[in-house]
Amino acid sequence: MDVHLPSPLLGGLSPRQFMKRHWQRKPLLVRGAIPGFRPLLGRAGLFALAAREEVESRVVEQQAGGQWTLRRGPFARRVLPPLSRAGWTLLVQGVDLHLDTAHELLQRFRFVPQARLDDLMISYATHGGGVGPHFDSYDVFLLQAQGRRRWRIGRQEDLSLQEGVPLKILAGFEPQEEHVLEPGDMLYLPPRHAHDGIAEGECQTYSIGFRAPQRSELARELLLRLADEDAGDAGEALYRDPGQSAVRAPGEIPPELRRFAQEALRAALKDPQALPRALGEYLSEPKPDVWFEPGAAPGARRSVRLDRRTRMLYDGRHLFINGESWHASGPDARLMRRLADERRLDGAELSRASEEALQLLAAWCEAGWAHEEPA
Repeated sequence: MDVHLPSPLLGGLSPRQFMKRHWQRKPLLVRGAIPGFRPLLGRAGLFALAAREEVESRVVEQQAGGQWTLRRGPFARRVLPPLSRAGWTLLVQGVDLHLDTAHELLQRFRFVPQARLDDLMISYATHGGGVGPHFDSYDVFLLQAQGRRRWRIGRQEDLSLQEGVPLKILAGFEPQEEHVLEPGDMLYLPPRHAHDGIAEGECQTYSIGFRAPQRSELARELLLRLADEDAGDAGEALYRDPGQSAVRAPGEIPPELRRFAQEALRAALKDPQALPRALGEYLSEPKPDVWFEPGAAPGARRSVRLDRRTRMLYDGRHLFINGESWHASGPDARLMRRLADERRLDGAELSRASEEALQLLAAWCEAGWAHEEPA
């Protein structure tokens, strides 16, 4: 992707301009972001997806009197509200993991680092359906796929939420702008920008969301990975205190044990690559409900593409794929980085790979992480 070229998806801005002017700064409304856009799934196909055990889905409904209800799937068709009932919404998460066309749509947004790109959610609603005024802690592109949705948005000062509601609905929403989106229109919103979308007739909206891990969550995950790596060391030290004397205050933590704990953290980080490696493995870890079907090794000089569920990243020293890491350098590293960026390698590119790299690709194909493309 040439990040300097103007893009209709971004209203004529280049990806570089969009990231500089709007990303995490201010909203952008794009009319005709994808001209002639149509839903990737019809109503029946979406309902069938929501009925599957491995698919995350929710139904949100506003009852008479303003009461909100939230139910979690999977949903057999018979338990969904009737189409004639107004005011309900079906949310289906991670559609890109289950539908090639949804995965391809998500690739249009790869001007943002893959480590930040999360998933594509489909929101289906009957007339008047919505999830209430709220804010997200991450960036989101709202692409209209079917029907019309009226969006009210605002830079909310008061982020307090209604009490006793199963959804995170703002208590005092104060919209500043209002836009009606039709198929192909798109609205970008930065984090914490309040919004409320109401369907005008039957409606589908696609949400392209981004990962924004909390600092405490990230620290916890990295420390767990570093600890697991250190635990594999046969020479791992155990706390010893042969010089410990009898104590009058047994509830006090011994200073020697505090020092041992500090040294344990220093030891976990003694390898300067330990933290980058743990970060890459964490960021490339598939979601818990993702699974792969075993495949076959590719034939000679055939093209290879990553499976739509595969997450592949890299840094200056490592390759990361689906939570695992490899040290990489030289021509093979450049080739694998291209695979991570483009998500495919053609036969000519593969002909330059070493035997070791080809064996690694074959293993990924056999695991279902990548696939040979048809000739």
